[in-house]
This record gives sequence, structure tokens and C-alpha cells, in this order.
Amino acid sequence: MIVEKQIRMARVALGWSIQTLSENCTVSVRTIKRIESEGGLDKANPANLWLIRTTLETAGVEFIGGANDGPGVRLWDI
Repeated sequence: MIVEKQIRMARVALGWSIQTLSENCTVSVRTIKRIESEGGLDKANPANLWLIRTTLETAGVEFIGGANDGPGVRLWDI
């Protein structure tokens, strides 16, 4: 399970804006903003989360840790 901050960290690591992520994963900017806000994952559609996560992972992001053990991201050159 990923947390909101990891999505933001992944975008920043890639140098992507919310708009860029939206264009790459076909999830609206509004939805991504809502998901990235505090508590946003609780209200998120699982299909949108899957699209976001898969897009970021395909771009070279590895999600590490979890909510209770230092969530973060690692960037791999692809």
C-alpha cells in the first residue's frame, strides 16, 4: 500500500507536474490533486490508484516502505 506523500515524492523525483502525471496515466488533474491531499487515498477509486501507481513504476519509480515504516520512493533509470 502506498501513501499520498509517496505519489508526490514520485512525481517530484521524475520532474513531473500533476498535469504531466495526468497525461501519462489518464487520471484527471482534479482527481490526482484530491488523491495527493491528506486522507485522499481513503476516498480514491482503486482503478485510478492502479493507473497512477503503474504509470509511476513504469517510469522508473519504486515505492518503498509503508505508512508505518518510513514510506519513500527510489528512482531507477529506465
